[in-house]
Amino acid sequence: MKRGKLAYITIPEAVRDHFAGYDFLPDPAIPLPVEIPPDWGKFEAENLSPEMFLAGMLMDLAENPGGQHSAYYRKLVTAVKPGILGELQGAAMLKARNGDYPAALEVIALLEGLYPRHPGLLLSRALVLEEKAFAAARTANSKEAERAFGKAEAAYEQSLAFPLPDTLFSAGLFYERREDYRRASDCLRAYLESGEDGPRSGETSPGNGVEDKKIRARKILEEIRGSGLDNDVFLEALTLIRQNREEEGILKAKEFLEHHPGSGRGWFVLGWGLRRLARWEDGAACFEKALELGQAYPDIRNELAICRMESGDLDGARRELEKALHRDPDNVKIISNLGILALKRGEDDKAAAFFRTVLELEPGDPIAKAFLPA
Repeated sequence: MKRGKLAYITIPEAVRDHFAGYDFLPDPAIPLPVEIPPDWGKFEAENLSPEMFLAGMLMDLAENPGGQHSAYYRKLVTAVKPGILGELQGAAMLKARNGDYPAALEVIALLEGLYPRHPGLLLSRALVLEEKAFAAARTANSKEAERAFGKAEAAYEQSLAFPLPDTLFSAGLFYERREDYRRASDCLRAYLESGEDGPRSGETSPGNGVEDKKIRARKILEEIRGSGLDNDVFLEALTLIRQNREEEGILKAKEFLEHHPGSGRGWFVLGWGLRRLARWEDGAACFEKALELGQAYPDIRNELAICRMESGDLDGARRELEKALHRDPDNVKIISNLGILALKRGEDDKAAAFFRTVLELEPGDPIAKAFLPA
């Protein structure tokens, strides 16, 4: 959304009367910022509304949080809108859930001017950037995804300067999703030690948010410890493969599995390295083992489908991709692979439909552009 410009004017008497019922009254000697919309036309002071002054003060605080009248603007806004933090914070998270990440971050930026270094806002920013990063990871644009993850990680580092229970819990989940198991363990252990209250006396735990979070944190920690995911050898294998040093990574993954043969994620990492070296059958066997051990997340089936496809088992590849898509219906990589599979089967119309869907979700996707029939 295109923002208007700020104008600083003495508040008109009619607007000043609107604030009469509040504890903190405007000082007529201090000009207030007001947002003038781009399509406003001729500027008329009598057409200004109290809401425009509130929006203007929020914009001023976001752009210049240490300005001459910042403390005054903060007092006035919070006097008129005492619930503004929760109201706008909820609006930002709703926009993020709907995939409108720029708008969500814009709202959070406005609130950060009003409440500088507020721990809840630092966490909200991290959560929005996390969802934006994982949305990017579902596309084929790995560079964009890595940039997004870098911003999300930086936001979590900032939020962890104020290690509230919610921050520790959310950071633990983020690092676990990122396969940074050591950081995940540190955050989740700190969360469990934080003393966040559980159910009150007489309450049962099912449905209680705090208790559910504690159960989830313990479960993740048990999996990490039980599967050795914070083991140096496992982490080294993961890092080596990410650095395109597959042969070394495979050796480390095998070394890890000698001591942790029941680690589904260990088998996934080994399969991932083998698949990247075009060892389709060996990679498929590892992904099947990971699934057998209960690792059912969509990336495993997507990777297994690639191995099936390259080995000539097109029906098997389709089954795996359909199962993966059922779990993650907006995953661009999965939809793109369904398009590639349709091309291999000579189903050009189906392929075109899949690639059109990809471009609806990710307009710049290079694979869809390259394969989509003219």
